[in-house]
Amino acid sequence: MKLFDIALELGIELDREKGSIEISGINTLKDAASDEISFLDNPKYLADLKETKAVAVLIHPNLSHELPSNTIALESDEPYMKLALASKLFAPKVIELHDNDATIGSNCTIAPNVYIGKGSIIGDNVTLMPGVFIGDNVKVGRGTIIHPNVTIYRDCTVGKNCLIHAGCAVGSDGFGFAHTKTGEHVKIYQNGNVIIEDDVELGANTSIDRAVFSSTIIKRGAKLDNLVHVAHNCEIGEYSIITGQVGLSGSTKLGRNVVMGGQSATAGHLEVAPFTTIAARGGVVKSIKESGKVYGGFPLIEQKQWLKLQAIFSRLLKQK
Repeated sequence: MKLFDIALELGIELDREKGSIEISGINTLKDAASDEISFLDNPKYLADLKETKAVAVLIHPNLSHELPSNTIALESDEPYMKLALASKLFAPKVIELHDNDATIGSNCTIAPNVYIGKGSIIGDNVTLMPGVFIGDNVKVGRGTIIHPNVTIYRDCTVGKNCLIHAGCAVGSDGFGFAHTKTGEHVKIYQNGNVIIEDDVELGANTSIDRAVFSSTIIKRGAKLDNLVHVAHNCEIGEYSIITGQVGLSGSTKLGRNVVMGGQSATAGHLEVAPFTTIAARGGVVKSIKESGKVYGGFPLIEQKQWLKLQAIFSRLLKQK
């Protein structure tokens, strides 16, 4: 779309000459290319604003003076709301009807009642069991086994020799909404995808949300138990182990070989150092920067300290 047409759709005033630029999409300030627009809603990202390559930025008038000299201001009192409205303009079709047919490799086992969308590529020796849904433009690597009733949404990638158990949803929308001043919720369309690298196992009824922009990534060799939820734009490091009922909030980044015990969880936009272990029901509320330690409790502290505290509480209760 032309930038002018986008501004018109969003109710933002823009000179028609400035708006003649062709826009390919929306992205974060850090990742935006020179033919994309971005947004700034939180002043803590001002450093990214100064370095952005975005051609135009949705921004509050009070902050527009912070823009790089060659970046166009799309001024609004509600830049996050305008982002939500703009995201719909670039949302892909729910289903493709006129693209190329899927490509299926040799020695594949495709059970009855399997759907494979347009433009998808299925590698050699893949097994798709009954009820599997493969959306449009999906790639599935060779030797992967997908159990019954798994759904892989459009544009996602599954690597080689993966094992995906029954009922998984890969690429469902992340939970993102902008909120009006009167309390209504406006959907932010999730226009990214999910990338699952080689040798990953996903347990039954696990849900991996697609990214708002870019990709949610499950790296090589990671093993996820049943009923795990991975939110949009998360990154799970190589060979990590995520056990049952773990929840990762949006944009969490786990390093290599992180272990998370049952029902543990993270707040969003934080990082966990490689070779960290989070005990069952541990709540990670800030980034962990030192590798190799074991943590537990909520708020999270080192597991040894957590166990000592429980012993102290127990003795206090007995004294009463």
